[in-house]
Amino acid sequence: MDVLLEFVTHNWVNLMALAWFLFCFNGYMYYARAKSYTTPCLASIMHIYRTEWMIRMLTRDNRIADTTAIANLERSVSFFASTTILVMAGILTVMSSTEEAINLIEEIPFAMSATKQEWELKLLVMLMLFVYAFFKFTWSLRQYGFASVMIGGAPLPSETISERQRDAHAARIAKMTSMAANSFNIGLRSYYFSIPVMVWLINPWFFILLSCIVVFVLYRREFTSSTMKTLTMSSELNRPIVNTSENGTR
Repeated sequence: MDVLLEFVTHNWVNLMALAWFLFCFNGYMYYARAKSYTTPCLASIMHIYRTEWMIRMLTRDNRIADTTAIANLERSVSFFASTTILVMAGILTVMSSTEEAINLIEEIPFAMSATKQEWELKLLVMLMLFVYAFFKFTWSLRQYGFASVMIGGAPLPSETISERQRDAHAARIAKMTSMAANSFNIGLRSYYFSIPVMVWLINPWFFILLSCIVVFVLYRREFTSSTMKTLTMSSELNRPIVNTSENGTR
């Protein structure tokens, strides 16, 4: 008990900074998910576009272009998944040479001194963040693979099925692609939040500040960016948002 109390006493700033980071990371995720049900955002608007894409896909006999588009999306996710492995290897390398890294960081202005145990804890948090991103990227790859299979098994225009059945097929495939995009988006968000964690190695107060800045940047891009406004320019998108992605918007 005394050891734990001493640890908290000497590291209360780092613990407070870590708690604030976790609040920002998880809090923004839940906030964005809830807000997406009442406010248009990138993910909810893109789900409408994916639904329209799949409706038109069902009217084509030749679906090579559709499967090629899915393959291009898979390549983007695969690139980030591979990069994440390299980043994790780099973090493990730094953990094996902590003393040299500490001496290097202490020469940076505004850097706060840290013990070897504190440094290893910070690097471990960063490693866990990228492990989380890796799982999300690989899950996104599998979901895009599922979408490819669903496109391959979709009914052809020559088949006699009702319009309701055709719309149901389009909605299911669109939902699967939105779920894949959701997983990819969460992986990308982990990359954004890795920037404050890197700054944590220098100063925990900068860590707190940069966590807030990342939340602001993510909110602006997903809810008020020019890209989002451009996507909503189509009059077809003025109908109510129906959000059917896996976790709401992300």
